[in-house]
Amino acid sequence: MERTHLIPENSDFNAAAPPEDDGLFERIACGLEDRGHVILPAALPEPIAAALLQYLSQQEQDRFHRARIGRGIEQTRNQFVRRDKIVWMDPAHPQADAWFNWTDRLQRYLNRRLFLGLFSFESHFAHYRPGDFYRKHLDAFRGESNRVLSLVTYLNRGWEPDQGGELVIYAPDDGAEITRVMPTFGTLVIFLSEEFPHEVLAAERDRYSVAGWFRVNGSINRQIDPPR
Repeated sequence: MERTHLIPENSDFNAAAPPEDDGLFERIACGLEDRGHVILPAALPEPIAAALLQYLSQQEQDRFHRARIGRGIEQTRNQFVRRDKIVWMDPAHPQADAWFNWTDRLQRYLNRRLFLGLFSFESHFAHYRPGDFYRKHLDAFRGESNRVLSLVTYLNRGWEPDQGGELVIYAPDDGAEITRVMPTFGTLVIFLSEEFPHEVLAAERDRYSVAGWFRVNGSINRQIDPPR
């Protein structure tokens, strides 16, 4: 089940943020402000990456399920578009605390720095087996989703260039390829969800990542959004 992490208005994670967070968060903010996307190899703090790896190791493979396309009642499975399997992360899991505290601090920093109005965050583990892929797509369509910012980090130690599995990011205007990102351990990729088409190429080995989305509050007429 999808688990959405809401941040209480009176919480203050930035007050206890490690000093190095501000430098990393500013690099992220500058990249988003200048280009709408940022790629930072091996930038996720090691204790957080290690906790995510520990959390991942505790997931049974039968908990991963075939990822769907779309949202709500319109969700479908299409193996011609994507073949990865996912499991939604639980903010209450002991090994998830460092990750969600870090994304909370990042959210508050970006709201203060870029006035994005980010309201909540959700994330899942993704497992791509050898040969799996995710065709070119957008994480959100204008006016049809409350996803604003996409965040990806990777949990693959010792990844080699010839093993494939790159994330390919395309330009919003003409669809030209901007860059390819190797899924190396701790690399961070953050981009505007409505702007940048992207795809995941097939790999030669098992490929693990965390994909997350910062959302704005789309609740209207007592209908809670994002849904639980």
